[in-house]
Amino acid sequence: MLGLTALAGMMMLGANAQADELRLLTWGGYAPDDVVEMFEKETGIEVEVTLSNNEDMISKLRATGGGGFDLAQPSQDRISGAQLEYGIYKPIDLSKLDTAKFIPSMLEATKSNTTLDGKVYGVPHVWGTSGLIVDTTKAVGVQDYTDLCNADVAGKVSYRLKRPTLIGFAFAMGMDPFAAYGDEAKYQEILDAVEKKLVECKPNVKTYWEGGDALLNLVRSGEVVAAMAWDTGGWKLNNDNADITFVAPKSGALGWIDTFVLPRKTKNEDAAYKWINFVMQPEIAAKITASAGNFTASKGADAFAEDKLKAQFQGSFPAEALDNIKWYPTVPAGLETLEGKTLDRVKAAQSN
Repeated sequence: MLGLTALAGMMMLGANAQADELRLLTWGGYAPDDVVEMFEKETGIEVEVTLSNNEDMISKLRATGGGGFDLAQPSQDRISGAQLEYGIYKPIDLSKLDTAKFIPSMLEATKSNTTLDGKVYGVPHVWGTSGLIVDTTKAVGVQDYTDLCNADVAGKVSYRLKRPTLIGFAFAMGMDPFAAYGDEAKYQEILDAVEKKLVECKPNVKTYWEGGDALLNLVRSGEVVAAMAWDTGGWKLNNDNADITFVAPKSGALGWIDTFVLPRKTKNEDAAYKWINFVMQPEIAAKITASAGNFTASKGADAFAEDKLKAQFQGSFPAEALDNIKWYPTVPAGLETLEGKTLDRVKAAQSN
């Protein structure tokens, strides 16, 4: 029989083995095998990766009251609402993070959008934007969303009849839709102004695109010379045609951020902080960019990206454009219904 001392020792070993595991709930590409292997070698902590999406992450954490995982990566606009409704996250201790590794404007935006009762629940990781894809030789004057309505690109522009178009046009028209989120009447005024502009702009639209591949083909063929779309799509086109690229609009690209959050019942908080600090190192972050296709909030990581992508990123996002990104906050209940009605009216309107 084992003595009590030996038994206690074995129990402690079991507890340590359990503690030396990080259960990560994340998106495809955000925890590539080579990065996991480097982290495990450096820390001795094993990483168990579960791939997911926003709806599934919230569903899994809601079902367990915030258990089953040590670190999760929902988008920043899915944090405060889910926390208020389900209480599935716990606050982040910023003193345990090397915050100097983060791009300051992104860190501040995410902290602001995920703060409840003075406590921060999320920090930024992978991000991307929508803005303008432009053939710079055929759409010289297109530098903001409303420039898609310019006469010299009539019949050769495209955008989606979706909420990012409403938001982008509002910012380009000098309004701040995010500031009006708490005032439904004010938000409706903004929507009405944007609706009028989009109806006036209808003759310029070749097509309202739905699938990304279809849009890219329209731009490749020259049927569309300016469009509202994602940064990665613009860089993909740039690989084949140096005249076409992604342009951050003057009024600001519209940005999404996938974050790091602590599930409320995390069992290995220490490992979670170690993972965040590890992957925010610029050289490691560049490996995640290569895997996921999007950049991270790691300061200076673009310098370690593949040369072509680095040049594309730096061309599209000089420092002022990076700091001018308009990050999506949580959408209050009811606003998407108003937006849907506006979009329906734009679609049904007869162009002049």
